Amino acid sequence: MEIDAWLWWLIGAAALGIALVVTAMPELGMLAVGAIAAAVVTGVFGGGAVAQVAVFAVISAAGIAVVRPIANRHRAQRPQFASGVEALKGRRAVVLERVDASGGRIKLAGEVWSARALDTGRAYESGEEVDVVDIEGATAIVM
Repeated sequence: MEIDAWLWWLIGAAALGIALVVTAMPELGMLAVGAIAAAVVTGVFGGGAVAQVAVFAVISAAGIAVVRPIANRHRAQRPQFASGVEALKGRRAVVLERVDASGGRIKLAGEVWSARALDTGRAYESGEEVDVVDIEGATAIVM
């Protein structure tokens, strides 16, 4: 029993789809789409070997050319909404107890935090507003 060419393309597409899931490489997904397109050209339109390979190559290359820049852009950009500790960096806080290089207390986002001055020679007195530049453990670093 001879297997038709379109079925070989579908088997190849399935193998590429499995490889995509295992490796998480979006390029393999585009190759799978190209294989499906080649299967359609073969099964529906009866295209020869040259047409099959040409459709596979063009569709795969076009998919990779479109998807790769989009994927790279999404991978490079930071999340739009910071949460947790990241959301507290850059916020203003009020000094509750004197803050210097050895410690102190601030009110940050409605909660009392231990704090330490970024500049070791600087001290902030009660009532002053400071900026949170970093969080180390449960201590806010302020300036």
